[in-house]
Amino acid sequence: MPEQPALQFSALVLALAGELVQGIHDRVLAAGFDDLRPAHGFAFVRISFGGATTGDLAEHLGVTKQAAAQLVDELVRKGYVERTPHPTDARARLLALTERGWACTRAADAAAVAAVAPYREALGEERFAALVRDLGALGPRGPIRPAW
Repeated sequence: MPEQPALQFSALVLALAGELVQGIHDRVLAAGFDDLRPAHGFAFVRISFGGATTGDLAEHLGVTKQAAAQLVDELVRKGYVERTPHPTDARARLLALTERGWACTRAADAAAVAAVAPYREALGEERFAALVRDLGALGPRGPIRPAW
């Protein structure tokens, strides 16, 4: 059955993604950022890339502009994000992480390294690096994170 490997691939990638998101989130909570949800982390990724408006964030998250605006309001209220004037559009505001937002991002980066450690150990460095290259070739286009 030719579709069986495709179904297995889909199930495995989705399961691993869910496990990874939860592992990172649990570690971020343990680092003291206990007022966040995993959706906030996806917003931080786009905001940390720079130049994001609420509309850009909505597109990145696959939600309406109204939903993104509510998320931004919450992150501003919690002290993770600030709005700054847009240099060319007086109606738009750029989103930027505050120092607290950057501290949370650094905690999430450390959490991500810790969360994938069992995979690195199971595969070994060479196979893990090859997997990262392969996933990079298949991965989404567009801002994932600032330059690594």
